Amino acid sequence: MSLVACLAAACTGSPVVITSSQPPPTTTTPPPPPSFTLAAGGDILVHPLLTEQADLDGGRTFGPILDGLRQAVDADLSICHLETPLSAPGDPTYGYPAFSAPPEVATALKDLGYDSCSTASNHTLDRGSGAIKTTLDVLDAAGLKHTGSFRTPEESATPLLLDARGVKVAQLSFTYGFNGIPLPKPWMANQLSVDGVLTAARAAKAAGAEVVVASLHWGAEYQHEATPEQREMARAILADPAVDLIIGTHVHAVQPVEQVDGKWVVYGMGNEVARHSEPRGITEEGIVTRFTFVKGPDGWAVEHAEYVPTLVEFGPPIRVVDLTRAPTTPRRAEALARTDDVVKSLGSTITRR
Repeated sequence: MSLVACLAAACTGSPVVITSSQPPPTTTTPPPPPSFTLAAGGDILVHPLLTEQADLDGGRTFGPILDGLRQAVDADLSICHLETPLSAPGDPTYGYPAFSAPPEVATALKDLGYDSCSTASNHTLDRGSGAIKTTLDVLDAAGLKHTGSFRTPEESATPLLLDARGVKVAQLSFTYGFNGIPLPKPWMANQLSVDGVLTAARAAKAAGAEVVVASLHWGAEYQHEATPEQREMARAILADPAVDLIIGTHVHAVQPVEQVDGKWVVYGMGNEVARHSEPRGITEEGIVTRFTFVKGPDGWAVEHAEYVPTLVEFGPPIRVVDLTRAPTTPRRAEALARTDDVVKSLGSTITRR
C-alpha cells in the first residue's frame, strides 16, 4: 500500500484488513471402531398344533406366528436354533417324540430375518440319519446357513463363517446327545465336549474367523437354574481365547445370563416358539439375546448385552409376542417379571431392551 493510500485510509477511518495465506486450523474426529450386532433366539420346536395354526393362517405359513419377533431379531447377524428335523416338501410331518417339521418353517425363519440356524440337538436323529440331509437341503433352498449336523465329512470339517458388516463370525453348534440314538458316523453331528468345542473354535479362527459364537444344546429340561456341569463347561470354554460367546438352548425354560472373565454365556434362551401338549407356563417364555461387538486394541469384545423377553400366546390364534412392545396383561406381566428375575439371577449387568 502506498503512502498516499495509507494517509487516505487514516483520514477516512477505513479499516485496514490484513489477510493471512495460512488456512485456519482444522479438527478431525476419528472414525468409530468397527462393530456389529448379533441376535440369537431360542428353540424352534414345531409341534403339530403349530402346524395346524400355520394351516389356519393360510398356505401353511408360519410367518404370522413368528412375526412379533421381527424387531427383536433385527441385527447385522441373526442366528436361530432349529430343534427338530424338517421334512421334504410334500412329505409327512411328525410331532413328539420323533419330530419332523414342515419345510415351510425354514422359509418363515428366513423371512423373519434369520441368517443361520444351529441344528445339533437331541432331536437331530429323530427320523434317522437320512433326515439330516433332507433338513439341510431344505435350509439351503430357503437361503439359511446352518451348522451342527452335516451331509458329508468335508462339510463337517469346514467351519461356518458368516458375514456381519464385513466381519467374519464363526458359528459352532454342539449337543449333549441324541435321545439314546447311536450316531451312525461321528462326523454327522457334533457331540458336546469342551475339547470338541475348542478344537472347532480354533479351526474356525485358523480359517479366518474374527469372532466365534458357540451354540450349545445342554442343561436340565424345564429347569431355570444352570447345572453345575453347564457352569463348569462354560468357564472351561470361555477361558480359551478361541471362543467369544456361548448361547445355550434345549431346556425349554429361560436360564440365567452370566459374564465370565469378560465374556458372556447365555445358559438357556427358552423356547422361541413351541406348543407343548402339556404347557407348563415357563415353556411358553423365552428370550432373544442381543450383543454389540466392538473391536478394540485387544481385539473383539462385547460392549453391550441385552435381551428381549418373549411369550408364546395360545390365543387363538397362536402368536409369539415381544413383551417389550406388547400392551400389558396379567399373563404378560407374570412372564416379564419371571424372565427378568431368572436372566439376572447370577448378577449379570445385561439389560432388557
